[in-house]
Amino acid sequence: MKKALVAGATGLVGRELVRILLNQEEYAKVTVLVRRRMNLEHPKLEQLVVDYDRLEGLAGELVEGASLFCTLGTTMKQAGSKELFELVDYEYPMTLGRLAKRYGAEQMLIVTAMGAKRGSLFYYNRVKGKVEEELGKLGLPKLCIFRPSLLLGDRQEKRAGEQAAMKAADKLPFLFSGPLERYKPIRAEQVAAAMAAAANNNIEGTRIYESRDIAAMA
Repeated sequence: MKKALVAGATGLVGRELVRILLNQEEYAKVTVLVRRRMNLEHPKLEQLVVDYDRLEGLAGELVEGASLFCTLGTTMKQAGSKELFELVDYEYPMTLGRLAKRYGAEQMLIVTAMGAKRGSLFYYNRVKGKVEEELGKLGLPKLCIFRPSLLLGDRQEKRAGEQAAMKAADKLPFLFSGPLERYKPIRAEQVAAAMAAAANNNIEGTRIYESRDIAAMA
């Protein structure tokens, strides 16, 4: 029986991922690292309230043998500064990666973004690319990187661009065919389903799943 450790469980993808993991027979326990308790109860669920700035002190037994899922992420607008953005999107995932290596996690699975590249012209994608590259250097037994396109789902904040993309994908699907297929918006539950599926395969090493790969797995 597997055990899961989820960082970012209250986010768009994280919420869906926790729901899926709790309903999978493979997992005997799902531990979520949260700043505040979620309004969710389940016999297999353990909610651990943590200070993300002190993740280094996380107990080793929580990580040992676990499937470590990282769905942490913010935006420049939400973060308010480059320093705070990198804290959430780079520093916290790297701390989790080092813990995974130190205590022998079975695998680590992380959501980054389409276009992630350390040398990108766009700051957002540079940070995502940097965390991918640095996690890859840790030598984890299994690292799965998910690069979704525009994420759709039930957000607390409404985004005009997201709403427009959703309507375009529904009413004008030909816009995202052929070479533009990779830009087709994808729903958060599809990303979560793909992460859960990848965690249950026996492929080792580093694998990168682009948005169309994710859609095919979900």
